[in-house]
Amino acid sequence: MKDYLRCLLAFPLLSLLLAACEGQQAPAMHASAPNVVVVTLKAQAVTLTRQLPGRTNAFVVAEVRPQVTGIVKERLFTEGSLVVAGQPLYQLDDATYRADYNSAKALLARAQAAADIARFNSERAERLIGSNAISEQELINARALLRQAEADVGVAEARVESTKVELNYARISSPIDGRIGKSTVTRGALVTADQQAPLATVQQLDPIYVDLTRSASELLELRRELSSGAARKTEGIPVSILLEDGTPYTYAGELAFTDVAVDPMTGSYALRVVVPNPENLLMPGMYVRATVSNAVLDRGLLVPQKGVTRDAKGNASALVVNSSNTVEQRAVQVSRTIGDQWLVSGGLVEGDRVIIEGLQRIRPGVPVVATEAATPGIPAEPASSGEPAEPGDKSAAAGTQQK
Repeated sequence: MKDYLRCLLAFPLLSLLLAACEGQQAPAMHASAPNVVVVTLKAQAVTLTRQLPGRTNAFVVAEVRPQVTGIVKERLFTEGSLVVAGQPLYQLDDATYRADYNSAKALLARAQAAADIARFNSERAERLIGSNAISEQELINARALLRQAEADVGVAEARVESTKVELNYARISSPIDGRIGKSTVTRGALVTADQQAPLATVQQLDPIYVDLTRSASELLELRRELSSGAARKTEGIPVSILLEDGTPYTYAGELAFTDVAVDPMTGSYALRVVVPNPENLLMPGMYVRATVSNAVLDRGLLVPQKGVTRDAKGNASALVVNSSNTVEQRAVQVSRTIGDQWLVSGGLVEGDRVIIEGLQRIRPGVPVVATEAATPGIPAEPASSGEPAEPGDKSAAAGTQQK
């Protein structure tokens, strides 16, 4: 009987203890919800860029070839140096051409002397015909001889000019300003006017061309976006260059032209960029990468790459925090990378909170405590949950920030 009374007295006490324990466990369970960092997607203007491979090519290329035949007497430049237009590069043996020039000048002098005599005779005949001292036929002959002598002077003058040009060709000069390469001939070599091999090559490297290739399918996709109004065309945006070792090039280039034909072998078309090269850092044949701007999306969505995962089949997905602060998995379509972010083409909308940190501790359907990712220079703040936070929530959030 006494034991029975004891049990009756202990039962209310036990009920009070259980109720107290349940009251303490509720905040503890709420505090155990994992903390995650989210990014709230916002529509923004996004410049669509594409990094394309390319090779550098000289702005102007001039191959130096002889225009007359002769023996190389002297090389007048230093290989690899800068030369200017008109600067002598080679001197050929010009003895024969100089002799021809002197001979042509002598013939010109003789023709001019004969023309003086013919002119005197013609003027004399003009005076004598007035007094009937000579016949009409003699006057006609005198006039014809004068014209013939003047024609001979013209032929002699042309011969002088021709031999002078050949004499000047014996001294080979640079056709353009630029940097000259190595010489393919040495002193004593015989060069001919019709040879195919150049003596040297002069290249103008400032500015310099960067020739790029791009897939024709990307061009079709871009044109569809422009025609649909989803994007607008960009004009005058500089082209940035990356060197082969990944170093950014100091000077930005400008798109010069886009080819009008597609290479049937590769399915790509060519673009050409003009890039300043005052320090001659870029040399012809170097491999570079160029970031070309194509269009601007007025309302594009960007999501950090670490917030998007792919399954074994390559399908992309993201975990988002919904309005009830629980995790939800979304299938995502992304089109391209822009920096360290994906450009979203489907599956996410403006205002979605994408989880970018804490992914290892969560799964779909789990309640979480979301904290907005910090903007540079601004400390991170807990995202709005729509419900008042309890003391246990504050302590959990504070503990997360201290970590």
